Amino acid sequence: MLFRRRHRPSRIERLRVAVWPRHSWVRSTRYFSKRVLRLTATPNAIALGFAAGAFASFTPLVGFHFLTAFAIAYVIRGNLIAAALGTSVGNPLTFPFIWAFTFKVGKWILHGRAPKADPQQVHEQFQRGLFENSLDALWPMLKPMFIGAVPIGLTVAFISYVIVYKSVEVYQRRRRSKLASKGDRLFPAPGVNMEEDRSA
Repeated sequence: MLFRRRHRPSRIERLRVAVWPRHSWVRSTRYFSKRVLRLTATPNAIALGFAAGAFASFTPLVGFHFLTAFAIAYVIRGNLIAAALGTSVGNPLTFPFIWAFTFKVGKWILHGRAPKADPQQVHEQFQRGLFENSLDALWPMLKPMFIGAVPIGLTVAFISYVIVYKSVEVYQRRRRSKLASKGDRLFPAPGVNMEEDRSA
């Protein structure tokens, strides 16, 4: 097939690229933003889907963010592809800060005080707990993270919805205008002389 890669990437390579982009994060962010803008759906559906993905990325359900985003998007009638793209809010660069912040806010809600939490320390402790500890040992850390994820995730989801809705609305309006002007040039209205129009 034309344009097919000569060497098919392995599952490990595809997973690595999904977690850590082959190119810079700026380029990857620009690519994802264009993917969101070019989705064929209403601005509301795209914005709802992206907001669902953004909210899911704040939960400590590592490995299930896509499924969580799809479930939320399905319930609120959001675009599923936009939901998958919205989970990019949670990535190796943001996870340490997300987990530390949700842990602190959850502790504050539960006990009325927020402990000092270094993002890198919480990140390492959470990752180590996922692979080494049982759910009973990990639950004291997961519980405040789940609780803290709700207000923070809802706030980020709302901000994401507004930004994505406005961006998609502007993009689609400009695209419709551009296609309409191109159609007028290719198929002028009856009685319109294109030579006279150009000379005018």
